[in-house]
Amino acid sequence: MTKLTPIESEFATPEEAEAYDAWLRSEVEASLADPRPGVPHDQVMAELRAIIDAKKTGQG
Repeated sequence: MTKLTPIESEFATPEEAEAYDAWLRSEVEASLADPRPGVPHDQVMAELRAIIDAKKTGQG
């Protein structure tokens, strides 16, 4: 098992990097295959801002 340095990769070994790559690719494929309509970016950001504001004011 080859050790990687932080300059080479954020993972400790090539096996960890490969496992993450495989997981990420499967997540992307699943997302692309999802038949549900996408959520517009502005809507997502507005909802997140509301959550953050509620946390700041102690309402969440």
